[in-house]
Amino acid sequence: MPFSVGHEPPAAIAVPHDLGVAGAGTVVLRLLRTRSLLMYSALLVAAVLALIAWVGVVALTMMLAGHRRRVVLATVAVSALVSLVVGGLAGRRLAVAAVRARTDRARERRLEAGRRKLVAWVSHDLRTPLAGLRAMAEALEDGVVSDPVTTADYHRRIRVETDRMTQLVDDLFELSRINAGALRLVPTAVPLYDVVSDAIAGVAALATSRRITVLAAETGWPVVHAGEPELARVVQNLLINSIHYTPADGTVHIAAGHDRDSVWLSVSDTCGGIPEHDLNRIFDVAFRGEHGRTPSTKGGGLGLAIVRGLIEAHGGHVGVRNVTGGCRFEIRLPAATASAVE
Repeated sequence: MPFSVGHEPPAAIAVPHDLGVAGAGTVVLRLLRTRSLLMYSALLVAAVLALIAWVGVVALTMMLAGHRRRVVLATVAVSALVSLVVGGLAGRRLAVAAVRARTDRARERRLEAGRRKLVAWVSHDLRTPLAGLRAMAEALEDGVVSDPVTTADYHRRIRVETDRMTQLVDDLFELSRINAGALRLVPTAVPLYDVVSDAIAGVAALATSRRITVLAAETGWPVVHAGEPELARVVQNLLINSIHYTPADGTVHIAAGHDRDSVWLSVSDTCGGIPEHDLNRIFDVAFRGEHGRTPSTKGGGLGLAIVRGLIEAHGGHVGVRNVTGGCRFEIRLPAATASAVE
């Protein structure tokens, strides 16, 4: 069909319109480049609007009038609406997948950085006692040390360092099970009093050597729904951590209670408090705090990371806050149901 006299060809008019829409779409995409969902939506709208502009200009510049023009424009409008709806749904799925992939990559990078940091810490913690063990073993083997008192002291130090490395290896194994999702819990109705009593007995020697008093209530202990071995390790790790960071002649107090649908257990100490900027990092792998708060008998910095992993595996929560003269660790777990207790 010929063009009307005095009118320019459709391409001469449509191309500037398309370029204008494309330019506006580019500006919008640049402004929204950090928001993936909006970026994909803007890209779709820009493409559809460019097509509508081109078809609309063609229809208006051609010798179409009345019913024909209305049919063309209505068809374009309906097609644009369908394209936007279908493309929006598909684009949203693609956008969500892209955002999820980006989040997964960022998480993998953080985990890899954490693994490298952990390897560096563990390598240091293993090299130091191994060097001491080798030196003492060579001294005993070469006869450099022969008097009974020094020999007995070397034997005792070898045993202590061996125990430390054994604990470190056990912590690494437990942490690897948690991170790999290989932890298999067998939740039962566990009386907290029994778990706490065993944990206090287990740290009694350490507390005595550091002149720390461990206090616990005699009654009022609730029943919790949890895996007993894992809960025992949680309580023991919290007690050991508080004993290590509490100065001599200090006090560690352990208490428990229950709310409507959860049970809480707290371990409070007189360590002097934790710097505010460290509170959010206290459960990170290999975090040991400031040098002034790091005792000479420190472990691998894995105890609290294991606590968080085990509690979260139970669907619970662990936190820490400063209190007068020290800090308070608190865990929350589901309470045991009446049928479970029976």
